[in-house]
Amino acid sequence: MLMATINSSIVLIALPDIFRGIHINPLESGNTSYLLWMMMGFLVVTAVLVVGFGRLGDMYGRVRMYNLGFAIFALSSVLLALTWMDGGAAAVWMIAWRIVQGIGGAFLMANSSAILTDAFPVRQRGMALGINGVAAIAGSFLGLVIGGLLGPVDWRLVFLVSVPFGVFGTVWAYLKLHDTSERHRAKMDWWGNLTFAVGLIAVLVGITYGIQPYGGHTMGWTSPFVLSCLIGGAVVLVIFVAIELKVPNPLFNLGLFRIGAFTFGNLANLLASLGRGGLQFILIIWLQGIWLPQHGYSFEQTPLWAGIYMLPMTVGFLISAPTSGVLSDRMGGRVLAMTGMLITAASFVLLEVLPVNFDYWAFAAILLLNGLGMGMFASPNRAEVMNSLPANARGAGAGMTATFQNSAMVLSIGLFFSLMIAGLADHLPSAMAQGLTAHGVPVANANAVAQLPPVAVLFAAFLGYNPIEQLLGPVLHQLRPDQASFLTGRSFFPNLISEPFSNGLTAAFWFAIIVCLVAALASWFARAHVPATAAPASRETVGAELAAEAGELVGTETVATTGTANSMENSTDPHGASHQRQPGAVSGRLRTPGGSPVPGAVVTVTGEEGLQAGRARADESGTYRIEELAPGTYTLIVTAPGFQPAAASVTVTAFGAVHDFVVPGGGVVAGTVRRTGGLPLAGTVVLATDAEGRLVGQATTAGDGTFLLSGLPAGEVVVTANVENHHPRAITVLTGGAEPAVVELLVEAAGVLHGTVTGPDEAPLANATVTLADGGGRTVATAVTGADGRYELRDLEPGEYTVVTSLYEPAVRQVDLSSGESATVDMDLAPGARADAAS
Repeated sequence: MLMATINSSIVLIALPDIFRGIHINPLESGNTSYLLWMMMGFLVVTAVLVVGFGRLGDMYGRVRMYNLGFAIFALSSVLLALTWMDGGAAAVWMIAWRIVQGIGGAFLMANSSAILTDAFPVRQRGMALGINGVAAIAGSFLGLVIGGLLGPVDWRLVFLVSVPFGVFGTVWAYLKLHDTSERHRAKMDWWGNLTFAVGLIAVLVGITYGIQPYGGHTMGWTSPFVLSCLIGGAVVLVIFVAIELKVPNPLFNLGLFRIGAFTFGNLANLLASLGRGGLQFILIIWLQGIWLPQHGYSFEQTPLWAGIYMLPMTVGFLISAPTSGVLSDRMGGRVLAMTGMLITAASFVLLEVLPVNFDYWAFAAILLLNGLGMGMFASPNRAEVMNSLPANARGAGAGMTATFQNSAMVLSIGLFFSLMIAGLADHLPSAMAQGLTAHGVPVANANAVAQLPPVAVLFAAFLGYNPIEQLLGPVLHQLRPDQASFLTGRSFFPNLISEPFSNGLTAAFWFAIIVCLVAALASWFARAHVPATAAPASRETVGAELAAEAGELVGTETVATTGTANSMENSTDPHGASHQRQPGAVSGRLRTPGGSPVPGAVVTVTGEEGLQAGRARADESGTYRIEELAPGTYTLIVTAPGFQPAAASVTVTAFGAVHDFVVPGGGVVAGTVRRTGGLPLAGTVVLATDAEGRLVGQATTAGDGTFLLSGLPAGEVVVTANVENHHPRAITVLTGGAEPAVVELLVEAAGVLHGTVTGPDEAPLANATVTLADGGGRTVATAVTGADGRYELRDLEPGEYTVVTSLYEPAVRQVDLSSGESATVDMDLAPGARADAAS
């Protein structure tokens, strides 16, 4: 993850050296597209492919897809470093291989979070995902420094630095990284993949070209090509959503959005990425185009020093991300995530009030605060999102999250650049014309330069070029040497652009403040578990206690329980006659913890005397309604096959009452038990235990090895298959989602070797040592014969072994346990037998 994100930003700082190395001026009008695609190609391709690659990980193994990504990443890095061409051909070659490198990065990004979620229990996931988040975001800032250091030495090193890490990672992951997830075979959603790729690419390409000038406009948002990309892409994405709602195995599991923590967590992440993505570019331009030249750095030196001066943000992130990840394991993530976004918003407010020519200590402190806030948000947010997902959807869910984040980065760059350009367009032309004419530039040339699109100024500052030198070109040689020297010096351009740049900063920072505040609000609603809300103590009944034992109560929403309702209660006559009260109704919805309805469940209403007052069955949407209930307090009891019973106390008035239930249980696990070679195992007992080790379900496999466990509690359960003479297999499954969890338990045979050792007199031989060695000559097991000469060696891995028995003289036999079955090897230490064995 660190290498993938370093490579997403390392090129940004090294672009001037790369373009000089392939002899291209990226600021010429015909070369601007090379510049944009060199910056954006990696981000666009990862945004498009990451969700599909997450789905492939669910289907074919996350580690396998992760390893494939490492290999692609290493190969493309080598080919980028080996670029031998010049000019446009070299640029196209490098853009193509940057896109391939992005494909490898997408494999890594899509599956790394899912692998970690599979490997770590809930109580440690925040820490694990926090460390991964540190790598992800810290890499995007470290890439700036690394690119600034390596680019001036040799631009090829920018790509070559990834090669040893890519090769090592490929080999290490192949040898050491084991897949702990269950694979879920399904047909690939090709139409979904196609429409998603076409739609998202069109939108992101439209955003990319929207910041380029068009005709007489400073930006290209009115360009027919840009409008076609944006509108056409949006239409194709609507078609994509329609396809996903109908296909059996969708690329985007839209049902996951019924999980509140997943929906709000991704919304918060999307908004946070919008605020964070463009910030990197704005700060680079601020430092390289204005502040660093004003403080004695040449334009050629600014790329490296911009990366160094932005390190406080990385330090803040490195401090807070793992810490908040550990804290989220203990106290939950939503408060931490919300606080992190509020701190980030505060840092943008401080950046807004900071003067353009600032004192560095203030700038560094604000960057540190920004990094602390982003780190405090990132780890808890990712943990809440991943913890909310069923185990069989973690790859696709992680891919969806990465898609939102990467798409937001591209969108953020377009938005921030647009806001900056809009701010510059209002004031830069007049300031440019006045400044140039004041220092000897002919009026016609000064006006021509002033009318150039502001994006050229931004790109020049971003690339570390001297903007005035690039803009004036041949005109510069017509000026007096002292005037030319002053115009291209370190003070003219920064002072000229400071005020217009400040106007652009204001718009950009206020946009970032708003999205961070909305992200903080979304984080508050991102909860991985439905909270338990106790019934009022004064009304607690046997039914309420039953619900508490079931593990989850639901809040009651009572309609019209004040005001008029109280007046009606007070109108009852002193003899308790309730015949004057108007009857009411109680209604509501029944759902699982995953949000799915519970149709067919029976809701029984009993009065204070324990007598039944009504009964109803929930419809297909999980809705129930019981009418003609006299005002009073009732106990509602919910029963449904495969679910734990639930109950609550409800007060009904003449205006009725509403009570929704989250019904515990309903978890279903369907699966198959097979031997490692693929043969199904019939008659195998499959057990399900909860987090406390209690047995919550049991089933026996059918003839084809299939089993079904129903009525499991919502949450994590451990499913175990015990087969005689096989190693037991256990996996953790998240139940209670909208769909049954589907698993495959692959059990490996545990071979058993037994036999009898007899001596020269053909009598059983006691205390003889039996040694078993594998094909490499390593001893794997030993046993000593009993009084009857018998021995037994258990739990042997499949393979070929050598059996050696010694007491008088050794005897040797070969045995094949490749099938994993039991075998009998009798050893005769008679002289003839030894000769036979030796031969």
